[in-house]
Amino acid sequence: MRSIPEDRTTRALIRDEALGLFAAHGPDSVTVRRIATAAGVSPGLVMHHFGSKDGLRQEVDQYVVAVFEAMFDELTGEDGAEVFDAGAGAASLSAAFARHLPVGSPLPGYLRRLLLGDTDAGRLLFGRLYEVSRAALDGLAAAGLVAPGRDPAARAAMLLANDLAVFLLRDRIGEVLGTDPMSADGIARWAPEVLSIYAGGLNAAPPPEAPPGA
Repeated sequence: MRSIPEDRTTRALIRDEALGLFAAHGPDSVTVRRIATAAGVSPGLVMHHFGSKDGLRQEVDQYVVAVFEAMFDELTGEDGAEVFDAGAGAASLSAAFARHLPVGSPLPGYLRRLLLGDTDAGRLLFGRLYEVSRAALDGLAAAGLVAPGRDPAARAAMLLANDLAVFLLRDRIGEVLGTDPMSADGIARWAPEVLSIYAGGLNAAPPPEAPPGA
């Protein structure tokens, strides 16, 4: 077991290892000893920094919320509406997140657990996701690109639920399509269909295929 000075780097290392393990296995299935082993420190040092596993989990939650908050700031324009770049395949929050997160990031997996769990962090994050979805719909409606519907609040919630299904059902979708929907290849398949349905409904003509090398 390597020796690491007790500084902010050590705390961040423990937090990051806990994030990966929590995302993969669920917080209830991961012990402090397992986190300590992954971080290369003693269980006592984990307790020294965070007080308990619950304290560590709360810090992981706060960190994940902060990361997504920073991402929201990047994804929104001056008017608060999300930047949708159809040419880049950003047809949804999930596609945009996939472009901003590094390959193999545990954040999508942890986001799934946060949203399905009963925690303040999960409720806060869903509320912020809804705000971004509503701002995007309002901005696109103001630009004449979409119709706001009879109930814009309900429409924004429906679009968000559809978007988040990619996170929540990522593994199952990958199994039936044979492609991770949040990989580059998966987004190339997923985004045109999403755009086509959003633009013209289920009766819309199939989207044109991109030319080779595009």
